[in-house]
Amino acid sequence: MKLILKEEFDPSRVFYRDNKSYFNVLLDDNIRRWICRLGFNGSNKYILFNDESRTNLKIESVNDITLYKEKILAVARQFDSVVSS
Repeated sequence: MKLILKEEFDPSRVFYRDNKSYFNVLLDDNIRRWICRLGFNGSNKYILFNDESRTNLKIESVNDITLYKEKILAVARQFDSVVSS
């Protein structure tokens, strides 16, 4: 995830938190600024974005995350504009 986000964000701003049912990707180590959540429980693998509609997409493997690079960057940008304002 840091490789995707490093195009626009300092990698030191990207944090991970592993919870029991999902894996969080956070900006600035702030739980309110979660970019996406990844679920890898059994056959139900998904990526959930912290956008207005809470887009939830099924993925087959971790490698599928790269397919959503633009979405990941877009969600992270919304939090960066909040910080800059």
